[in-house]
Amino acid sequence: MFKRLECVALYTANIETSIEFYQSLGLTEHWRIERPLGDGGTWTLAGMKFPDDKSSELVLQNNPDLQTADIEFYVEDVRETYEALSVRTDINWIRKPFPTESGHVAVMEAPDRNVFVLVGQ
Repeated sequence: MFKRLECVALYTANIETSIEFYQSLGLTEHWRIERPLGDGGTWTLAGMKFPDDKSSELVLQNNPDLQTADIEFYVEDVRETYEALSVRTDINWIRKPFPTESGHVAVMEAPDRNVFVLVGQ
């Protein structure tokens, strides 16, 4: 079901300063996405790669409405995983599967109240 830890996403108020900091620790910026925010600002997400190519990535993001860390797990099929787990009463689904640029995403709260993002097709 869960295939690997895809990434850990961290909130930062200053995306450029954070990118420079993690670059000084050996990470490289691999990708960047910018989306408009309702207040006229820009939500920036930056994917930082570790030197080990097999490692998960660190995602930095500056959305003021998402000031928490988020852990993403890769699953082959988000909708199929959702269907399989939706019968469990100990899982709270914060977001049912929805399409993204790269596949589908769903957000769940585990029984221990930790929140996880499922990403995949």
